[in-house]
Amino acid sequence: MTDVAANLSRVAATIPAGVTLVAVSKFHPVEALRCAYDAGQRVFAESRAQELAVKAPALPPDIEWHFIGHLQTNKVRAVLPHVSLIQSIDSRRLLRAVSDEAVRQGRVVDVLLEVNVSADGSKTGMAPDEFDGLAAGFSAAEFPGVRVRGLMGMATFTDDTAVVRRDFEALRGLFDSLRSGVFSTSPEFDILSMGMSDDRDIAIACGSTMVRVGTDIFGYREY
Repeated sequence: MTDVAANLSRVAATIPAGVTLVAVSKFHPVEALRCAYDAGQRVFAESRAQELAVKAPALPPDIEWHFIGHLQTNKVRAVLPHVSLIQSIDSRRLLRAVSDEAVRQGRVVDVLLEVNVSADGSKTGMAPDEFDGLAAGFSAAEFPGVRVRGLMGMATFTDDTAVVRRDFEALRGLFDSLRSGVFSTSPEFDILSMGMSDDRDIAIACGSTMVRVGTDIFGYREY
């Protein structure tokens, strides 16, 4: 049986001040999340609307829930009541849907724009050209239901650390460019979410402010 509390303690010890640890709890039972909660973890992430809808009401209300999976527009209404941050905005259409639904629900939801810097067709996220188009014409007034907090991305799945570092540095460069450009008057644009169980050390070295760790905390997924 996985010792979630011990794993969490080991992982947390590797995370420097200023970097948020997000416990990726998708496919793991409520009991495992409760163990992490009891050990002090307060930020969790899910990737499926149905799973989030079951877990959120079953756990303490002070948990900060993030959504990190591909979000279909028809699932936005179900997800919004539970989340404080959607990390996986991968199109203008989805950004619009989230903003419109948030307005209907009387709130503003924090989001990250997901960029596919690795050019890996199996990964979600906006391709650089699509992202450039959105960022170049971005206006906060056009999306009153969202607050863009930063970027999220994943590195190429490879053992070649040079490639992983290249991807993270590219995302960091994009983040810095936006922060000094189109989001220069938005101090809340301050989250760079990159790095998971296998590559978080490289991500942190490249400037990540948020890491998403699942396996190293909860063990392998229960499907």
